[in-house]
Amino acid sequence: MNTIANRQQAEAWNDWEGVLWAEQPERYNGMMGAFNAPLFAAAGIAAADRVLDVGCGTGQTTRLAARQARDGHVVGIDLSAPMLERARRDAATEGLDNVTFGQGDAQVHPFPDGGFDVLISRGGVMFFADHIAAFTHLRHALVPDGRLAFLGPQPAGPDSAYARATAALTPFLREASPASRGMGSLLDPGRIRHVLAAGGFTDIEVVPCEAPMTLGADAADAANFLFSMGPTRYNLRDVAPATVARVRAEVRDALVEFETADGVRVPGGVWIVTAARESRQGASGRGSHLPLSA
Repeated sequence: MNTIANRQQAEAWNDWEGVLWAEQPERYNGMMGAFNAPLFAAAGIAAADRVLDVGCGTGQTTRLAARQARDGHVVGIDLSAPMLERARRDAATEGLDNVTFGQGDAQVHPFPDGGFDVLISRGGVMFFADHIAAFTHLRHALVPDGRLAFLGPQPAGPDSAYARATAALTPFLREASPASRGMGSLLDPGRIRHVLAAGGFTDIEVVPCEAPMTLGADAADAANFLFSMGPTRYNLRDVAPATVARVRAEVRDALVEFETADGVRVPGGVWIVTAARESRQGASGRGSHLPLSA
């Protein structure tokens, strides 16, 4: 891996939490999958585009982008070796030959100047060590009329569906797990606009988006997933097993409210953020492929 700016995150995502995500990507993709359509609608990927997926994880969004940019090329970059290994394997299984995955810190990685038409991220941009420095750097990786589209979480109020469903667990979630540190860094639309403007982006829009998060086949399965997640495991590591069992049962019972024929679906909300490198009057620069070296 090249030089990294966020060593804490690099260590965390290459440790047990990165392995967790790599071993069960279908669970995390199920949780976020309903937001893919609005994210890609905002990105507007064309057939010949070169796309950079920041914080690509196990690569679902990278593979979806590759299908849209069928005559272009898509690069996924992430800090996590376990997740990238899974991403490469899944892309090969799906027969995608216009995808490249590379391990690195997107804040400082030496991308080609003007090498991409579109930059996307399904939340990975939350974890930068220095957001303004990172977006300034990424802006230079876009062509003059290049566009950015990413999603990030909205603040979860105490009356939200997810808060109700996990109320029994909340008192135990006292600190962020190593890999989840930074998840609250871009919750405020005003901060998002400030960071992007300071990074040199224009035409900034922050739009709320709601969609159901699929957590499991039924309430028991969804509770098991929630208790397997890194932040939950981290905070319950010293809690008595009997207490964990009691809290799990309470969460399971609360999740029954959200059981549907398609599984446990809890309403969730994100921000869909779009911006441009500069006014859309610049030259397109599209056509050539400049993939990232693995």
